[in-house]
Amino acid sequence: MWLIVVFAIALSSYYLVQRNSQKATGAKSATRPAARATPVVTATAARGSMGVYLNGLGLATAFNTVTVRTRVDGELIRVAFEEGQLVHAGDLIAKIDPRPYQVQLEQAEGLMSRDQATLNNANVDLNRYQVLMSQDAIPKQQLDTQMATVRQSEGAIKSDQAAIDSAKLQLVYCDIHSPITGRIGLRLVDQGNMVHAADANGLAVITQLQPIAVIFNIAEDHLPAVTQKMRVGATLPVEAWDHDMRKKLASGNLLTIDNQVDQTTGTVRFKASFPNQDNSLFPNQFVNARLLLETKRNVVIVPAAAIQRSPDSMYVYVVKPDNTVEVRNIVSSLTEGDQAAVDSGLAPGDLVVIDGVDKLQPGSKVTLGGKGSQGPKDGHPAAKSPGASHKG
Repeated sequence: MWLIVVFAIALSSYYLVQRNSQKATGAKSATRPAARATPVVTATAARGSMGVYLNGLGLATAFNTVTVRTRVDGELIRVAFEEGQLVHAGDLIAKIDPRPYQVQLEQAEGLMSRDQATLNNANVDLNRYQVLMSQDAIPKQQLDTQMATVRQSEGAIKSDQAAIDSAKLQLVYCDIHSPITGRIGLRLVDQGNMVHAADANGLAVITQLQPIAVIFNIAEDHLPAVTQKMRVGATLPVEAWDHDMRKKLASGNLLTIDNQVDQTTGTVRFKASFPNQDNSLFPNQFVNARLLLETKRNVVIVPAAAIQRSPDSMYVYVVKPDNTVEVRNIVSSLTEGDQAAVDSGLAPGDLVVIDGVDKLQPGSKVTLGGKGSQGPKDGHPAAKSPGASHKG
């Protein structure tokens, strides 16, 4: 009898332990958190235009640079410009003391007057000898001698006229005018100094700023594509950017291409012309030149940060309507700045992950968090992130 009682007590204890264990397991299951979704930043693939650019380091170069020098020797009595001033062709730059050359002009004019009187007298004697010769009153040799004297006096007159013209030219050279329109640099000689035509440094340097050229190097592999465009008369735009590619300085057009490839670098020199109306480009300034070769239109564009690479292919993480991600293989042949054109694998409106990719796996649950992300709209995810749009 007591064995039955012991068995009943043991069975009751077993059921009690099992029920408590099940309650504890249920409590733990109730308090266990569900798998958390991964926050990501997304962008929407959009259809648009993207330019194909050729980039190269360029140097702004003036079309004309003139070192202003004196053509006569003398004292610099006037400096008619301010350093850094914009001067126009024909503006007075400096003045040399003209008095020595004024004296030379007066001397030449005095010699002219003397030789003119000599010529007049020789002509009078020639007329007299011609009359006497007609009367056989003088020998012919005397007449010939007088004719030679007249021609000698005429030669002296021409020499005197050349001396007068030379003296007048020296007076003109005393006023130094700007030969081009441009910006004048720092003064190299101060007023009151003696200057000479043989001086090496000159008085100042004038540099043309409008228009201005940019010479930049492009790899020789791109030369056939550019020459083909130029052969049909296409105008190829060129942009000049600052050294960190954040600010566009000026816009111009390709002017010409050099006639040979640099064998040491494998590049060709290109020359572009910029109006430079705002003087944003300065001679000898380094810039980043971007030559627009063509514009691809009606292509799917995504931020370049969305594209991942494996040894075999390129892919992106696409957010599906249920906020899970899938891996989509793509083909992309063009990247420009922070944008990339997708040739195949994506459609406009597809939502791609641009930040948080390192935490994802196919099928991962995500939340659209961070700047630029948006949730599903009209039955399909739609998001926009900074840089998702492209200016063609």
